Amino acid sequence: MIKDAGITSACHLLFSKNDVFSAVIELGRFSTPTSIKDGMTIRSDLFSEVELVLDFIKKHINKEYIITGDPQREERWEYPLQAIREIVINMIVHRDYMHSGDSSVKVYNDRIEFFNFGRLPEGFSIAQLISGYYISSVRNKMIASTFKEAQLIEKYGSGIKRIQEGFVNYGLKEPFFEEFQGGFRVIVYSEIKQFIANSLDDKVGVKVGAKVGVKVGVKLSKNQIKIIIEMQKNKNITFSRLSKLIGVSEVSIYRNVKKLIKMQIIDRIGSDKTGYWQINEITR
Repeated sequence: MIKDAGITSACHLLFSKNDVFSAVIELGRFSTPTSIKDGMTIRSDLFSEVELVLDFIKKHINKEYIITGDPQREERWEYPLQAIREIVINMIVHRDYMHSGDSSVKVYNDRIEFFNFGRLPEGFSIAQLISGYYISSVRNKMIASTFKEAQLIEKYGSGIKRIQEGFVNYGLKEPFFEEFQGGFRVIVYSEIKQFIANSLDDKVGVKVGAKVGVKVGVKLSKNQIKIIIEMQKNKNITFSRLSKLIGVSEVSIYRNVKKLIKMQIIDRIGSDKTGYWQINEITR
């Protein structure tokens, strides 16, 4: 960490408590690619940056509580936090700190994008990275070694596999990896519609949004929420079946469905006999 009677760049990045301008990470919560709802710039030591990025992400993703019968409720986040942590650590450890550009994390309604400047090593492909059949090449050896000693890295070259398994085991699709604009980008996706539907059950007057173009903050009744949940379970469900499941008349079901269609939260695709219900994209 010390060279020629002075500290190395790695030491400065790892432990400096002053502003570290070569380690800036821009964080943003976006409702659309051009509309930002919240933002934060961090320029701290690398260990602190891991926690600051994770705190920002947790602030802007959903969490539900699952009643298991045990005294304590089980928490389920919209994304697998351990896999997200692994992405953040990889992002910080493998960043090209000689590049003047900033890293970024963008949280959208249905995905999170992580970007670093710094391409993969020469002769190293995305396909090899995803397959797991490669010899690990570390850009920042001192930083990686220090993170490993701090037990933030388990084994060189194993992070991508753990990230993939973390998302698959969580019931989400695998992250998308790509070289992008002189750097490296990871995109992870949530199942936001199902997640919100699970969270809405038995809640009255919960405010949710609808697809792009619909005013966010539409207030739904308890029965409307139940209709949405049942339609997500069975896109071919009938008014008669909804009436029995929810415990109201078919006339009431018809009126509520008509309102949901008007609010563009649901659509009827096809004819009354052979068509099906479509739940439009729900945003926070």
